[in-house]
Amino acid sequence: MPRIDRATADVAASPADVFAAFVDPDALAAWLPPSGMTGELADADLRAGGGFTMTLTYDVPPEGGGKTTSDSDVTHVVIDELVPDERVVWGVEFDSDDPDQAGRMTMTWTFTALDGERTRVAVDATDVPAGIDVDAHQQGLDASLAQLAGWFAGS
Repeated sequence: MPRIDRATADVAASPADVFAAFVDPDALAAWLPPSGMTGELADADLRAGGGFTMTLTYDVPPEGGGKTTSDSDVTHVVIDELVPDERVVWGVEFDSDDPDQAGRMTMTWTFTALDGERTRVAVDATDVPAGIDVDAHQQGLDASLAQLAGWFAGS
C-alpha cells in the first residue's frame, strides 16, 4: 500500500485567497518553506502544466545532511492540476542521489470553506519516497501549513 502523509490547518482567509497564495510566486516563496528553513523559488510558472524549483536550506542541517546537499533539499514541482478556490495538485521530485529519497510524490492541496472568511486547507502527500522520514515529513507539512496561516495573519 502506498504511503500517504496528511496534514490540515484552518486559515483565516477565503478559499479564493488561499488559492491565490499558490499561484503568486512571492506568496508561495514566503509561506511554503517550513520553519527552520529558508527557501528560494526559481523557474516559477504557476499554471497547470507549469511548475517551479524550490531550494530549501536548513538553518541547522540534520544529521546526515539534506536530501540534495549537506544543508539543502531541492525539489522540482510540476503543477498537475489547478481548480480555482478548490484544489492544487503538484508532482514533486527531490533532487537526490539516494534512490530511497528520489521518485515522484503527489501533493494534493484542498481548500474547504468554513464559516465566514476561514478555510480548511488539507494536504495529502501520496507515493512518498520510502527514504523520507515519516516524522520529519509530517513536521514539514505541519510547518508549511502553519506558515500559510501565519502569512494570512500577517497580511
